[in-house]
Amino acid sequence: MNYEELTMQLILHGGNARGLAYEALDHAEDYEFEEAEKLLQQAHDEFLEGHKYQTQLIQIQDEKVVPSFIMIHAQDHVMTAQAELQLIKRMINELRKTAELEKRIEKLENK
Repeated sequence: MNYEELTMQLILHGGNARGLAYEALDHAEDYEFEEAEKLLQQAHDEFLEGHKYQTQLIQIQDEKVVPSFIMIHAQDHVMTAQAELQLIKRMINELRKTAELEKRIEKLENK
């Protein structure tokens, strides 16, 4: 795979990971945690795929290859996906706690 193809793979998989992570968050906000977990796993898999291409891109770098704007943009996609995925996982854990607390409150109010 050449430089341009690898760069496009970073954009593709980084964008997919971010999109799936936000979709997982949407489900978690509706307390649909099973679906959220499935989407988080898919997001993680997309990130790993992007990281694989990122590693290949790094391996082909030499003095003759000048980083292009599109390559920097592609790297940004993968790095942003990683950061947002980690943050969204934490947000979903907080939503789980909120759901549990709401159940406990409801149970106490119905006594």
